[in-house]
Amino acid sequence: MYSVLLPVDTSEDRAAAQAAAVANLPHATEDVEARVLHVFGDEGVAERTAVEQTPSGKELVERLRAAGLKVTTESTHGDPIQRIVSTAREHDVDMIILGGRKRSPMGSLIFGSVSQGVILDADRPVTVTGSASS
Repeated sequence: MYSVLLPVDTSEDRAAAQAAAVANLPHATEDVEARVLHVFGDEGVAERTAVEQTPSGKELVERLRAAGLKVTTESTHGDPIQRIVSTAREHDVDMIILGGRKRSPMGSLIFGSVSQGVILDADRPVTVTGSASS
């Protein structure tokens, strides 16, 4: 079994692109397990909110299940980069698939980037999909 971690943010469009990337993996319906993760900033919200209760999480989970993939979900809280990387290690996933957003080099420098941080800190392959409409 090949496992992928899909950290979902607030964008339904990026969630759709992540789902398409997983569904297009070779033998996805037979051999791929998808773990969808939402990292909230607040512990109380994370404890009360399932991934599927967010619009983007619902979009991603529904698309993955419609494609015939095995899906598990997890809500947590804290620093997104640290939680994504630690969840990938904890569950020994084979790959992380992020939905990245377009930013200028200056925008990334000033505001930082979860995608960039995960790419730099992860000890496994990371794919960044962009959005479904791009």
